[in-house]
Amino acid sequence: MRILLTNDDGIHAEGLAVLERIARTLSDDVWVVAPETDQSGFAHSLSLSEPLRMRKIDDRHFALRGTPTDCVIMGVRHVMDRQPDLILSGVNNGTNIADDVTYSGTVAGAMEGTLLGIRSIALSQAYDFRDESRFVPFGTVEALAPPLLKRLVETPLPAGVFLNLNFPNCPPEEAKGTLVTAQGKLVHGLWVEERKDGRNFPYYWLRFGREQADIRAGSDQAAMRDNYVSVTPLHLDLTAHEVRDRLTKALA
Repeated sequence: MRILLTNDDGIHAEGLAVLERIARTLSDDVWVVAPETDQSGFAHSLSLSEPLRMRKIDDRHFALRGTPTDCVIMGVRHVMDRQPDLILSGVNNGTNIADDVTYSGTVAGAMEGTLLGIRSIALSQAYDFRDESRFVPFGTVEALAPPLLKRLVETPLPAGVFLNLNFPNCPPEEAKGTLVTAQGKLVHGLWVEERKDGRNFPYYWLRFGREQADIRAGSDQAAMRDNYVSVTPLHLDLTAHEVRDRLTKALA
């Protein structure tokens, strides 16, 4: 099995090294095309106004000045001599659950692979803060992902569907199991913080201040709260099918 890896945290991210070790439990034919710099929050964007510049690290590791989507396209269409059987994106530093999947470059890497007709899976690891520093228990995903992936890659999926995996913020022995979940819902809490530079000109940062809505049973949020691994099937079709008939009647 040939596997292509990417992420949105960048070529030097610890989570990417973890993902490569995970991938090598499945196959020795592992390739990496990842962003040269952090591309978190770039979602499913393409670089259309700037050239893509690629740095070869070795025969199977490449850093690209582009987005995760660019990386998948470059890997499949240019770097590899034949198409991969599986694309793994991650391991993200932090969860990608609920509405955050729409912002996630990690999820977008799996999304692009799915558009190219390749089985694709995104992986993310929950974290906590210790002594005012982020602590990411990558040992959890490294321990739990290999046997889970072996089962998932053997499970048939319909066209246009990919998987979003999130691992809980706990030691692997404290994880309670695996749940197939639905995408949850967050209350939008982004705001704009204005600052002044050395010449008193304003500049701005987007700041996170998310508030969770009521956590629904069976959601990815509930799985993280209860220390389960979350497996969420997502699809590319964004059509609100349940509204089509209503709109058709309204426009008749």
